[in-house]
Amino acid sequence: MKIYGIGNPLIDILAYISDSDLEKLSLYKGTMHLIDRKRHSEIIKYLKTKKLVYSPGGSCPNTMVTLRMLGIETTLAGGVGHDELADVYRLKLKDIGLNDELVSYDESTGTSIILLTEDKERTMNTYLGANRCFSEKDVNLDSLKEASLFYFTGYMWDTESQKGAVKKALDFCRKNGIKVAFDVADPFAVGRYRQTFLELIENYCDIVFANSEEARYLFDNYDAYECCKSISKLTHIAVVKNGKKGSFVAEDRKITQIPLSGSTSPVDTTGAGDTYAAGFLYGQAKGLSTTESAQIASYLAGEIISCLGAQFTIERAAQIRKYLEEKYEGKKD
Repeated sequence: MKIYGIGNPLIDILAYISDSDLEKLSLYKGTMHLIDRKRHSEIIKYLKTKKLVYSPGGSCPNTMVTLRMLGIETTLAGGVGHDELADVYRLKLKDIGLNDELVSYDESTGTSIILLTEDKERTMNTYLGANRCFSEKDVNLDSLKEASLFYFTGYMWDTESQKGAVKKALDFCRKNGIKVAFDVADPFAVGRYRQTFLELIENYCDIVFANSEEARYLFDNYDAYECCKSISKLTHIAVVKNGKKGSFVAEDRKITQIPLSGSTSPVDTTGAGDTYAAGFLYGQAKGLSTTESAQIASYLAGEIISCLGAQFTIERAAQIRKYLEEKYEGKKD
């Protein structure tokens, strides 16, 4: 299976801070805030006494990178600038063999300032930069046609140009029998585009990911099980991640509870949802059942929160790939 993703390539800038720092910055913990260049500069200035760690990231890209490191052929489309951050990003994709369909614009490469508090929760501050330029004309339909699945997240609805690009891809997928996986991505994104997301799920999507808070915004219901049931009425496979309680996965409205796997004392929760999606899609690409795919997803999410950053090192990914291949040996691609 080949997987094609359109997303926001971002350079993550990680820093450890306190709850009082969040208050001083007037930030709502655990969510993604879209910021402009001025606000970006203000936050970086505030963090001048902190140690900053830079790494390639972005929600959809994190998923695509993890899939590629696990041996699945993936393509990533999105926007970057003509700058050193873009060079760093492209080098990472080249090193792991991910098909690079990033488009360069006369804008700076986007960044996400990820603030990690003592409870290991992450608060993201995203400056989209060149990502805002990616539009319909940049979608490579010849490449998309070679894919078995198209993956995108709700973050793409924050600019008209990117929304147009994803809509073009979705229409093409529907006409050409290409499956679609959608991660709603963020509770605030759901708050902004709730009705649109419900229509997307019902009309275009085969697999949908949400965490319990995002699902609550979708259906005004605090019960993750009931939210999974509601999503499953709109699409073939529904997944609701429920934090330390594990996750629920539904296929054709039959719901299974998947226990939490891995650490209950996370080092960094950045990328947990992205990595969960990668694990699930890995299972699907390998022809595994929905339950097995969700178990792999839970395992990978448990592994990624045990280390700093949203992506595994190449060495750790190789160990995980070997483990998965041995455990599921004999399963067909």
